[in-house]
Amino acid sequence: MFKKSPDALLIVAAVLLLFTVLTWMIPAGSYDRVKKDGKTKVVAETYTPEERQGQGVSALLTAPIKGFTEAARIIAFVLLVGGAFSMVTATGAVSSGLGAVVRFAERRPAAKKAVIPLLVVLFSLAGCTFGMSEENLVFILITIPLAHTMGYDALTGIAIPFLGSAAGFAGAAVNPFTLGIAQGIAEIPVGSGAGYRWAVWAVFTAVAVGFIVRYTARLDKRRANSPADHRDGKAPVSAVKNDDAGPFTGRHIAVLLLFAAAIIFLMIGSNVWGWYIDEIAALFIGLGVAAAVAGGLSAGAAVDAFKKGAAEMLTAALIIGLSRSVLVVAEDGKIIDTVLYALSGAVADLPRAVSVQAMFLVQGLINVFVPSGSGQAAITMPIMVPLADILGISRQTAVLAFQFGDGIFNLIIPTSGVTMGVLAVARIPYGEWLRWVWKPVAVLTAFAVLLLALPEWADVWP
Repeated sequence: MFKKSPDALLIVAAVLLLFTVLTWMIPAGSYDRVKKDGKTKVVAETYTPEERQGQGVSALLTAPIKGFTEAARIIAFVLLVGGAFSMVTATGAVSSGLGAVVRFAERRPAAKKAVIPLLVVLFSLAGCTFGMSEENLVFILITIPLAHTMGYDALTGIAIPFLGSAAGFAGAAVNPFTLGIAQGIAEIPVGSGAGYRWAVWAVFTAVAVGFIVRYTARLDKRRANSPADHRDGKAPVSAVKNDDAGPFTGRHIAVLLLFAAAIIFLMIGSNVWGWYIDEIAALFIGLGVAAAVAGGLSAGAAVDAFKKGAAEMLTAALIIGLSRSVLVVAEDGKIIDTVLYALSGAVADLPRAVSVQAMFLVQGLINVFVPSGSGQAAITMPIMVPLADILGISRQTAVLAFQFGDGIFNLIIPTSGVTMGVLAVARIPYGEWLRWVWKPVAVLTAFAVLLLALPEWADVWP
């Protein structure tokens, strides 16, 4: 049914065209804004209608360059950090570490009950810390053979990295690509509120572990009834052998220790030293260089890895810039504050704990059209943050609503290249995946509703 999904850039371009048209349909207006404690805040009850500012063809064509100019720092950050992470993965430390776990499980079949939860937690940490997403396309080539070795099916092999990283992505505490960008746009310290976010991460990760363990327990009893196991008599993926991951060496251990140290410095720097995009980018560039040295990469190999990683982030960078151009058109057309006025009026009489749920659902809907987390942050947070100010909702909670809407629904949206790519590699039809994953998505959504309401009932943010 979903053989070819619309390209994300095409979708954002269509949104840009739509917003240009809307500037002729939605009345113009504006709120007063004030600077307070270093933050620009919307002053409630100051909305004033203005003369319509419809944007024409010239505005449409010049909006992209303006958008890229305004988002230049974020775009540079994404490209540089993507290149640095590629230097880390080029050392083979990540794949070899996972390969070591696979070989351990093969030698000790009884250990499989502990291996699967451990792997899910590790992939969840990857989603939480550096926004693991596209990497799923690589890791399922290891986890699907692992699942078959342990007597399970391809759904298990997909779920271990994909559901695990999605849980971590949605409950991220330090992810610079989504949380960092969203908090930066919201003008709150990057990495702040980590205590509550780590609690959210633990809840989401427990849900992912619970569903996968429960599913494998059922397969242990009724393996022959598995809906996706060897449907055509063949392995569901043309994968490398487990040994292809290579030996887990001392150099790999050193690289992983450097990565762990960088994450610790990120948390301390963001919360104690006031680090922002510049310092965080510098940290990960330093990590990439140190990992290349510790991992034994030559200068040429390190440079090639950096260029490859930056190139892989190019689409995300383009989406960020083009997404910002949508806001350029909306701001020049003076329709954003009108939309804020309408949204705030629709939920003004609702309790804050209910209003924030509407923000969550809106983010989930937008995620269908803009599946890029960083791109969605760029296009929605400038609207959601002022809306939160008007409704008296914490900006931290508004960012959390963005995280949930982006992370949870990435598991099911057919417009996500990662989702459809993972299923294609594993030869799992989209409908079959949807029948399996809707339950964990529903449970994660239920917890998201509760975890969004809690900050409005209790003081959880510092």
